[in-house]
Amino acid sequence: MTELEQMGKRAKEAARTLAFAGDKKEKGLAAIAKALREHAADIIAANGEDISRAKENGMSPSLLDRLTLTQARIEGMAKGVEEVLALKDPIGTVLDGMVQSNGLKIEKVRVPLGVIGMIYEARPNVTSDAAALCLKSGNAVILRGGKEAFCSNQCITNIMRAALVQAGLSENCIQLVQDTSRESANEMMGLTGYLDVLIPRGGAGLIKAVVENAKVPVIETGSGNCHVYVDQWADVNMAADIIFNAKTSRPSVCNAIETVLVHKKIAEQALPVIANRLKEKQVEIRGCKTVCGILPEAVPATEEDWATEYLDYILAVGVVEDIHHAVDHIMKYTTGHSECIVTESYANAMLFTSQIDAAAVYVNASTRFTDGGMFGLGAEIGISTQKLHARGPMGIEQLTSVKFIVSGSGQVRE
Repeated sequence: MTELEQMGKRAKEAARTLAFAGDKKEKGLAAIAKALREHAADIIAANGEDISRAKENGMSPSLLDRLTLTQARIEGMAKGVEEVLALKDPIGTVLDGMVQSNGLKIEKVRVPLGVIGMIYEARPNVTSDAAALCLKSGNAVILRGGKEAFCSNQCITNIMRAALVQAGLSENCIQLVQDTSRESANEMMGLTGYLDVLIPRGGAGLIKAVVENAKVPVIETGSGNCHVYVDQWADVNMAADIIFNAKTSRPSVCNAIETVLVHKKIAEQALPVIANRLKEKQVEIRGCKTVCGILPEAVPATEEDWATEYLDYILAVGVVEDIHHAVDHIMKYTTGHSECIVTESYANAMLFTSQIDAAAVYVNASTRFTDGGMFGLGAEIGISTQKLHARGPMGIEQLTSVKFIVSGSGQVRE
């Protein structure tokens, strides 16, 4: 039996105890939040090792920001755990019920998925978010982070495991894969006897590899080629503010925008205003021919630019004939994450929201709000960009399934 199979076996056993853990889950979450705060210095020290190695390997500034943990970010992690703790426990909730004419009582009840596998990249805060959500929803979790954040992930996991023991739960409710090689990821994809679902969270390459190669059920998350369409009837200053926030507040995350489309009738007015805001963060604009004619600093965009998730201070910008052209462009290149229209036209807003097929569709607001915390879910294990079994930010309810409980008094079928 391989190490991963042994982890899977331990996770299965831990998941069975979680099914009737009751308020121990809440005690475990409270203990985790407390421990994260108490051991913040240890986490920052471990994170420092990851950052030093990442700098030596030439990691980009935006990805370094994604990797970095500060006192404030660790406090945010602890608060995220407490927000999950405050949510109502979904397990055991009766979703529907009936009593048939023969006296059979049939109830549809919410239950955990079981054992969740998580493959993710250089965001160590995902470690505590995922663990908290899985614990609250009664699932054991096997975490496999990227090599870039290994020291951080290991430190955070050890702290959480010790907290679980203090709360009377098995430390094996949360486990971290020690091998960050491609082989360990491949083995997780085939861990059919132990994993009930596998969730990849990271760049397009990781997600594509898992979706195409996994033998266990997969929930596809994360990849975000997100757009803002500035309509003919847009408030230009509002559009500039939204674009600036959606691109530059944290360019390395999946809800940051990668493309802006502008209606041709306001392009000459809007593009200079938008470009001036983006200059504050030295954003490189890669534009179509019309954009390059209006903005001297823009560089010509290639076909590849429209499909690229940059995760950096780079933005593709195009001018479109009308809203229908914008919708066609977005639907050709979207990854189904988050899309936005800026407009004062109610009709165009309704057209956009009805025709754009994505997990989150915005009218006059930044795509950066696509987040479990912002949507009232406490945190999220990822943003599902598929339609089954969940879509959008995945909180605790999205980490559950159902079963039917049938109670009788000796009934037999004729």
